[in-house]
Amino acid sequence: MRGPSGRIARFRRRLHPGRNPLTRFGDRVEAALLVLVFAGALLALPFAAAFGSETYAAQTARAEQERTTRHPATAVSLAAAPNQTYSTDGAGAPADQTTVQAAWFDARGARHTGDVLADAGSPVGTHVSVWLDQRGELTNEPLSPSTSVADGIFAAILLWVAITGSLAGLYGAGRFAVSRVHASAWDRAWAEARHDSRF
Repeated sequence: MRGPSGRIARFRRRLHPGRNPLTRFGDRVEAALLVLVFAGALLALPFAAAFGSETYAAQTARAEQERTTRHPATAVSLAAAPNQTYSTDGAGAPADQTTVQAAWFDARGARHTGDVLADAGSPVGTHVSVWLDQRGELTNEPLSPSTSVADGIFAAILLWVAITGSLAGLYGAGRFAVSRVHASAWDRAWAEARHDSRF
């Protein structure tokens, strides 16, 4: 039988050999490994979901902590940004932003200077939005809720893929070993048959 139904039938026989007298011990070992892969993949789902939930909770707590220790501010560029820059990712495409020297004031009124990202070609005195830490130094923007959700989902998927990939690798190794055993048995049987045919 050909087509999808034929492949499904072969897969079903591989998964459950039944009481077929032609079924070898290696076939049953392969079927057991295949069942282990599917069972392990299903059992890994709640563990992956729990891991993703923990990651989301940790990232949410981190975001809340960052929002209490960081605040937005405005920096003023001290130099004109270059008109044309190129990205450093190897693509060679023009970059929309570049670093430029700028100054800003922290919550205590102290003046700070440093490099900030500004639009390419922007003139001196351009206002640039930045984030500052408690010391008034430049820092990253706090994590957003959507980033926390994405990190949790990614962590769950990554763990599930790692578990199922390991199980699939185990099945592949087991199937390879079984096929080697079957090949050796076939070679011995063929050699014995040729030996007997001489007498």
